[in-house]
Amino acid sequence: MSEFVLEARDVQKNFTQGPVILEVLRGLNFGASAGERIAIVGASGSGKTTLLQILGGLDRPTTGHVFVSGQDIHELSEDARGMLRNRALGFVYQFHHLLPEFSAVENVAMPLLIRRTPVAEARDRATEILERVGLGRRLEHRPYQLSGGERQRAAVARALVTEPKIILADEPTGNLDGQNAEGVFELMLELNRERGTSLVVVTHDLRLANRMERVYEIQDGRLTERQA
Repeated sequence: MSEFVLEARDVQKNFTQGPVILEVLRGLNFGASAGERIAIVGASGSGKTTLLQILGGLDRPTTGHVFVSGQDIHELSEDARGMLRNRALGFVYQFHHLLPEFSAVENVAMPLLIRRTPVAEARDRATEILERVGLGRRLEHRPYQLSGGERQRAAVARALVTEPKIILADEPTGNLDGQNAEGVFELMLELNRERGTSLVVVTHDLRLANRMERVYEIQDGRLTERQA
């Protein structure tokens, strides 16, 4: 049994553009233990987001395997893969992806409703996590009524409401100003410490990356760990 809650083994990803085969990821190996905080950095277009999507089961590798809680996520059926994502993974993106027609509490409750949690329980749990991220007075506000920092905090709450083992975050502060970026990142670190959720963050901000336990860099399709 692997010691990792998330593991990539020999992951390769190619894209075909006409007669040209573009090798984006070249045999990557990676593992995240329970509660670990990891940053992945690299130049724009280096494959950071592609790797995160493969780790989250949103894109398939050309070859290789990804294990989430010991299960090879890309060997599962579509339904089983969706259930594993909903149970074990939380996602935070650069843009919040909140549904505009729903309130903050409804947006955050959505992942619980997808797994058929009773509506009252889902709402209670969503309220609790929104209060934890400082949005207890914004429960009924729609996304357009929230500031940029508040929307991103709501997105973090939505990722955490299912109590996932792993959070995958793609430039989670990239759309925020310095003060809001610092606040959201600090919140993610606090929740990581409180809940023991592993945190894998793709970021271009080396200042933020260096506050993580380990930093990996993608270069020429390969993943190497930066030494402190």
